[in-house]
Amino acid sequence: MAANWRILCSELMTQDTSIRMEPTKPRAGLILTGGGARAAYQVGVLKAIRDLLPDQAKNPFPILCGTSAGAINATVLAIYADDFRRGVAYLLEVWENFHVERVYHADPWSMIKTSARWFASMLWIKRNSPASLFDNTPIREMLEKTLDFERIQENIDSGTLYAVSVTASGYSSGENVSFYQGGPGLEAWERTQRVGAATTLSVDYLMASSALPFLFPAVKLNREYFGDGSIRQIAPISPALHLGADRVLVIGTGRQLSEAARVRSNLYPSIAQIAGHALNSIFLDGLAVDLERLHRINRTVSLIPEDKRLEAGVHLRPVKVLMISPSESIERIAGRHVQELPRMLKFVLGGIGAMNRSGSNLASYLLFEETFCRALIDLGYRDTVAQRDAVLEFLGVSQ
Repeated sequence: MAANWRILCSELMTQDTSIRMEPTKPRAGLILTGGGARAAYQVGVLKAIRDLLPDQAKNPFPILCGTSAGAINATVLAIYADDFRRGVAYLLEVWENFHVERVYHADPWSMIKTSARWFASMLWIKRNSPASLFDNTPIREMLEKTLDFERIQENIDSGTLYAVSVTASGYSSGENVSFYQGGPGLEAWERTQRVGAATTLSVDYLMASSALPFLFPAVKLNREYFGDGSIRQIAPISPALHLGADRVLVIGTGRQLSEAARVRSNLYPSIAQIAGHALNSIFLDGLAVDLERLHRINRTVSLIPEDKRLEAGVHLRPVKVLMISPSESIERIAGRHVQELPRMLKFVLGGIGAMNRSGSNLASYLLFEETFCRALIDLGYRDTVAQRDAVLEFLGVSQ
């Protein structure tokens, strides 16, 4: 694995016995992980894929799986599955012109109100008050106004889309649930701490999947409140495989490092540094562990002849995985743009140490400002074009 970027393309295996072995129509899956404002990087990768594909190319990803902010991006692509280029154009229009106020309220009055509700809940003055630091009503209103969710089923019926899933985490059950919408023949699944449930997607599922813990309010789906899908997501690649993908493109929102540099520090970590560390654990660690697990399974299974595996009833099959992740530190990029946040938000974040270099990791998840988002889009574009041959090979496009 490279230290600054990693694109992984190898024959991997899955040990999930729910994945059928008989030949099926080849389908590529796209996995968009979470990360708040960091998800702008995904848009840069998608922009590069759009430019690398022939002008008349059909949707390259009939299976789409998203979590957190990645769930919003995946759903947009599902809505525009009949016109991939148009879907990418929509994402570019939104992300290149983002401002915090389009995602959550950060003006003084709104911050005071949400803070008051937070403390009221902590003091049991108002126990049923939603305890979240920010009010993300603006992003809900934008999604409701601009996204036509009925197009998802239309694209499934026409064959331009096979399935799309949005993952959220249940606060009561502790289960990580992938809510999917797809064609006939798909079956729900249930594994340890993870479930697949058929549904008709709506804006509520996107809001639940992207509800960062403590920062944005949980959303009630059916009988349970759900939060960000990256919480307890121990197998991020699994939903795409359950939905029938035979190869998977994973777009991460953090560098995948094989070795972590040890840094000496005599200063006690700030609240922002600890919070950023926790968010990294939620959004990045599960994917790294899942990829490592697939490598290990691949090496083990390669030692067992195929006829022996079939004779023993070991349900394993190869899955090609291509991963694209940032070649530069997103925290450092955030550090160069953090001053563009609204004044009140800078005041709040400054009080917990998020405005300096050690705390910029936390700020990177909240920095929905156009200059930061455009920097990540450019980075995603460059990282993808730099691996042009691998991407085209994965997509089956002749060079």
